[in-house]
Amino acid sequence: MKSKQMKNILFWCLGIVLCTLGISLCTKGNLGLSMIAAPPYILHLWLRDSFSWFTQGTAEYVWQAVLLVITCLIIRRFRFRYLLSFVTALISGFVIDGWLTILGGNGAYAGMPARIAAFAAGTIITAAAIAMFFRTTLPLQVYELVVTEIAERYRINKDKVKQWNDIVMLVISLAFALILTGGFNGVGVGTIIITLVNATLIRLFGKLLDRIVS
Repeated sequence: MKSKQMKNILFWCLGIVLCTLGISLCTKGNLGLSMIAAPPYILHLWLRDSFSWFTQGTAEYVWQAVLLVITCLIIRRFRFRYLLSFVTALISGFVIDGWLTILGGNGAYAGMPARIAAFAAGTIITAAAIAMFFRTTLPLQVYELVVTEIAERYRINKDKVKQWNDIVMLVISLAFALILTGGFNGVGVGTIIITLVNATLIRLFGKLLDRIVS
């Protein structure tokens, strides 16, 4: 029992630290954020000039609060632990701002090799982090909560729900970019790549974790 509790805590902590690092690295790569991270980033770009306090991390937990409300409407129920997921989102928002401070802000790296390396590392790290989140019973981020709750409520395979969720979020990202910024800020070739490979990477990391920690 103690070993299981330690695994829960470890995966939750690593999930937050690694997921936020992955998002920050993809931001520095500026080749397009994941379909999950792009909407709050675009909101940040849209509002930062009017509200200096609206950082990328702040945009993250505000957006996750919106997703939480939408999820409750879709599954037609609310549980207290959903609020704990928002607390996780709140922590993640602060950690993102911390990582970006360490990495020198959310402006892109100057050289293309550095940008490609940051994007690749960020994509892989984020996938590993999400696989960890899916294997803890502690409060998930709202992003992962959406997938697990819809899959449970309607008895659908979690990987399939994740793939469809990614597609829907990609459409939202494109709409936000065009409507709010008049371009494709936050969305690029990297967004498409992540949409295609993200679910597979998460599944592979999940299998690896299950073998290592059983």
